[in-house]
Amino acid sequence: MKRNVASENQERNRGALALTGNDLTIPDFRSVVLNGRAVGLDRKARRRVEAARAVIEKLVDAETPVYGVTTGLGKLSDVRVSHDEIRELQVNLVRSHACGVGEALSEIETRAIMLLRANVLAKGYSGCRPEVIDALCEMLNRGVHPVIPSRGSVGASGDLTPLAHLALVLVGEGEAIYRGERLPGGEALKRSRIKPITLEAKEGIALLNGTQAMLGIGLLALLEAENLADTADVAGALSLDALRGTPVAFDKRIQAVRPHPGQQTVARHLEALNRGSQIRESHRDCSRMQDAYSLRCMPQVHGAVRDALAYARRVFEIEMNSATDNPLVFAKDGVVLSGGNFHGEPLPLALDILAIALTQLGGISERRVERLVNPALSDLPPFLAEHPGLHSGFMMV
Repeated sequence: MKRNVASENQERNRGALALTGNDLTIPDFRSVVLNGRAVGLDRKARRRVEAARAVIEKLVDAETPVYGVTTGLGKLSDVRVSHDEIRELQVNLVRSHACGVGEALSEIETRAIMLLRANVLAKGYSGCRPEVIDALCEMLNRGVHPVIPSRGSVGASGDLTPLAHLALVLVGEGEAIYRGERLPGGEALKRSRIKPITLEAKEGIALLNGTQAMLGIGLLALLEAENLADTADVAGALSLDALRGTPVAFDKRIQAVRPHPGQQTVARHLEALNRGSQIRESHRDCSRMQDAYSLRCMPQVHGAVRDALAYARRVFEIEMNSATDNPLVFAKDGVVLSGGNFHGEPLPLALDILAIALTQLGGISERRVERLVNPALSDLPPFLAEHPGLHSGFMMV
């Protein structure tokens, strides 16, 4: 998914997407991350964010102990921080957690993380000021992409390290890519005419806690996987035709007595793709009763892959609009509660299933390729070579 996301061919004509924190969709995600659609904070969401911010400010003024706001983090949560040190605490949290290593994430992956983080903050449970979300949105809109190392996410504690590298640029530190050039974060903001944020109480930890790195990368993988599933059906249908197979196994009556949704979808695809094939008509009365598993069982295998992708999609759609910060601010009740919504467990399980499913899709595809190139298994020229012997064709494949 390589694309010059900072190009001038962005989807401005579609209008800016208003982030509410509650209804971001995968098509919305695609339009912003891949196609450069502009984003901004929804009006009603802004009021919710302001209400949560008022709770934080009230607690700070009262010097009430609040995790990560007036206390240290993790093992240092029992250490009180004075009112005069709150700003310093927030920026220190960002700096100390920005310790990732390895190759940087792509600009597309970084855009995914930025969008998802802005949307989570827009829910109004993090206690940051609207200005923080506005700055994130402007970075997206103007193509300021923080340099985020690919190694460092903890998972069990969320994406603290990747998100810290994102937050660094917001305060004018770290590094960012702007118009194809890698720059100090402050210089990138200056060139894009975005003012750095001075973090107030709770805002450092609000930017760090969450699952947006694993979710953003997972969503991009899901989009590619769904495209691959469609492509596999087309390739499978072509292989069936080339090998003079029969579409009888795709009959809807067979699928009806084992009604997995993915299996039924794939069978419909394959039946439609082979409908009207002249090759099929040429061997309709041949003696072969049924085809090899790699052809006959495409609805069952491709379909199971689709069902796995559907599960991952459901998990990701829930996570896109979930509050994953800690602690969380409940403005209606005027309280701040500590919990574990930052834990990534739902996502890696879905991602593992996604990886397993794609492996199966590759396995059955390899078996079809074997039948196409093996002269003992098909009536095609050996290795699909035009002049076998003189040419090796696809022997190495």
